[in-house]
Amino acid sequence: MKQVVLSGIREMEMTKVTVPLLINASDVKIKLATIGVCGSDIHYYSVGKIGTQVVEYPFPVGHECSGIIEEIGEKVTNIKVGDLVVVDPAVHCGVCDQCLAGRPHTCRNGKFLGCPGQLDGCLSEYIVMPDFTCFPVTGKLNPAQAALIEPLSIGVYTVNMAHIENKSASVGIFGAGPIGLSVLMKLLAEGIENIGMIEPLDYRLEKAKEIGAAYSINSDKEDVEEVVKQNEENLLDVVFEASGEQDAVTNALKILKPGGKLVLIGIPPSAQYTFNMDLMRRKELSVVNIRRQNHCVQEAIDLVVSGKIDVEKMVTHNFTLEETADAFDIVEGYKDGAIKAMINL
Repeated sequence: MKQVVLSGIREMEMTKVTVPLLINASDVKIKLATIGVCGSDIHYYSVGKIGTQVVEYPFPVGHECSGIIEEIGEKVTNIKVGDLVVVDPAVHCGVCDQCLAGRPHTCRNGKFLGCPGQLDGCLSEYIVMPDFTCFPVTGKLNPAQAALIEPLSIGVYTVNMAHIENKSASVGIFGAGPIGLSVLMKLLAEGIENIGMIEPLDYRLEKAKEIGAAYSINSDKEDVEEVVKQNEENLLDVVFEASGEQDAVTNALKILKPGGKLVLIGIPPSAQYTFNMDLMRRKELSVVNIRRQNHCVQEAIDLVVSGKIDVEKMVTHNFTLEETADAFDIVEGYKDGAIKAMINL
């Protein structure tokens, strides 16, 4: 089968490999339909690592995907051959303390699609996964929507973890990429509308306003704190940081009101942030860290099926598997108005 691999920094190659086989009775073979290019994939593409996770070449990345079930193990009962499925890229063990505590997303033995040292990615024609990672959506979603459930589920989980009880809460989001937009769409679906989007790229701000952001701030051209004060005199209740940038964290502390909450989703390239602890302490700010998602795939599916969220609004580009290198180049460079690129098989 065809498989696209990273062969160096900003280098990708199309290779031929053997179609994977079922190993366990609960395995399923999936013929990939659509694959989304994620920001974490771009980290591996541009710098070869995320924190301590370092690529050893050649390596196939990719984890956002949908596909058609082509073969199932003898113990599989939740899906059948021919089903279109959403694929959760996280494979947990089910027996460690984290899994038993209802936290499979922090499984001690967890493996993840397209993560160095764990599982090969999905930039290929076929993958084999455990049945519990697959959610059937035949007749409910199209392949692109199904592939976009993975990033949307992170947005859903993020908003759930923020525990916003007041629908009139004032909210800010740093970063109008796919995760920031997923957070925006989930907030709007919850009836929370007083949302400001903060982002240095005008075309992404326009997309956020199209989706429903109440106001936007270009962080390269405007004073973030001043513009927030113009919209919210008492500053913000919750800020979501989805850019992975130090400047965003620094500004977030300034625009949160006392008792406010900072929710961290973005992945900083340097794997660390610096916080003004004097400001954090005096305001008594809370910080919530987000690790992927936990039990939110079905909720994300339901939100799209119900029409409350139009997840395809974030898609700007479509490519073939043979054009994967072009897709990564465009997304990395923010070229041609790129927000979300999809690879269709």
